[in-house]
Amino acid sequence: MTLDERLTRLTERHEALTQHGEMLTADVAQMSTEVRATTENVNKLVAKVDDLVAKDDLATGFGMLAQLARRHVERLDSLEGRQG
Repeated sequence: MTLDERLTRLTERHEALTQHGEMLTADVAQMSTEVRATTENVNKLVAKVDDLVAKDDLATGFGMLAQLARRHVERLDSLEGRQG
């Protein structure tokens, strides 16, 4: 392999690495934007949950879900002929 061929290969590799670096930089910038948006959404959800907890609506909701689950299990037991 001649010196010119080696220089050509080295130049091609350098160009490929440069393009790859540019693509990675663009990907990181996009991911950073998406992470910021996701963080904002999570913060909004946390605020809503905090508000529900403050109003005690969350505990009431979980109680209703637990009652619904108990009724469902009782209904299944009844349909299967089991006594609870």
